[in-house]
Amino acid sequence: MTPRALLAGLVLCGAVAAGAVASAPKPLPAVEGVMTVEPRVAGDLAMTDQDGAATKLSELAGAPALVFFGFTHCPEVCPATLQKLAIIKRTHPKQLAGLRIVLLSVDGERDTPQVLKAFLARFSEDFVGLTAPAAEVRTLALKFSAPFFKDPPRDGAYLVQHSARVYALDKQGRLRAEIYAVNADAVLGIGRALLAE
Repeated sequence: MTPRALLAGLVLCGAVAAGAVASAPKPLPAVEGVMTVEPRVAGDLAMTDQDGAATKLSELAGAPALVFFGFTHCPEVCPATLQKLAIIKRTHPKQLAGLRIVLLSVDGERDTPQVLKAFLARFSEDFVGLTAPAAEVRTLALKFSAPFFKDPPRDGAYLVQHSARVYALDKQGRLRAEIYAVNADAVLGIGRALLAE
């Protein structure tokens, strides 16, 4: 190999390596209550939003999102989590502008688009609700490490046991962090870092 060819090869390798480094996201800040994860696409699923429009989870790409697996008949965890997220977004509008909050239903039987819309309106008109058959959502949830299962019905009513964590997706739709203690510091720390990328 001639010196010129060797130099050209080294330049090309250096450019490829530089491109790889440039496309790799910077590590997220260490925040109490948050576990960062190796960036990965957690999967995709055809769903219906709260307005009845067909969509996919991948269509959230373009802006960071905090995703919560829950359901509208949830007695405590879901309303409390969504209320905290609504308050944090409302009290920090400039810092969190562009950060989406998404409820992914684990109860497709009852969570129709209309039910989701009415439920989310209690917290924020900006929140996104997505629903699909529970069996399909379960496959997606397992990729997030967010398993759930339906309790045996009693008098026709039932609950769904699910993760209380909130999952942070970046602008490319990659899973980047799990928030297991929803509070202002955790949401602001991760939200601002993802919005700045």
